[in-house]
Amino acid sequence: MVQKAKILLVDDRPENLLALEAILSALDQTLVRASSGEEALKALLTDDFAVILLDVQMPGMDGFETAAHIKRRERTRDIPIIFLTAINHGPHHTFRGYAAGAVDYISKPFDPWVLRAKVSVFVELYMKNCKLREQAALLRFQLEGDGADHENEPAGLLAELSARLAAVEEQAEALSKQLDDESADAAAVATAAHLERKLTGLRRALDALEPGTGSGAATLPS
Repeated sequence: MVQKAKILLVDDRPENLLALEAILSALDQTLVRASSGEEALKALLTDDFAVILLDVQMPGMDGFETAAHIKRRERTRDIPIIFLTAINHGPHHTFRGYAAGAVDYISKPFDPWVLRAKVSVFVELYMKNCKLREQAALLRFQLEGDGADHENEPAGLLAELSARLAAVEEQAEALSKQLDDESADAAAVATAAHLERKLTGLRRALDALEPGTGSGAATLPS
């Protein structure tokens, strides 16, 4: 069973959170509410999120300040943030959003289809990264685990890992082509490219472990 991705929705107005849930429910992922910046930061202490939808105008800690805290934490600094705002003070205001670490900046009222499409891209990238980490963890476990099993069936293990990695590589390539076709956001394209580089590193590590290729002390991507 594939684990669902978590999407953090941050807005001080309950009706806005309800509207976001209605728009994103079709993605069939886990939607987590936060009614303030402080509540969002608490949620980020314990859970991993694929993307954060963050309202700019909130009492107390606003969206810019909340994003700054998120980007300062090593655990959360790479989570994509989409700013949502009901006001538009021009290019300077938008620039402030990107400077705070946002990957996108959307003014309300927004097109539900556009918002859902943007969020779905980051959910898919998150899923691909999760699969990559699982394959790397499996490889580490097998290589560092039971020595007897490793010695008896190294070829079978490497073949299985190579096949699993190939499936992830195929999905990542299809996603990259989709992003190119849809002229997606530069941040999404950059994230996809980063994923492909990780996959390339893992493929090289596997190739280095093949019999006859030299030392098996390959460096695995983190």
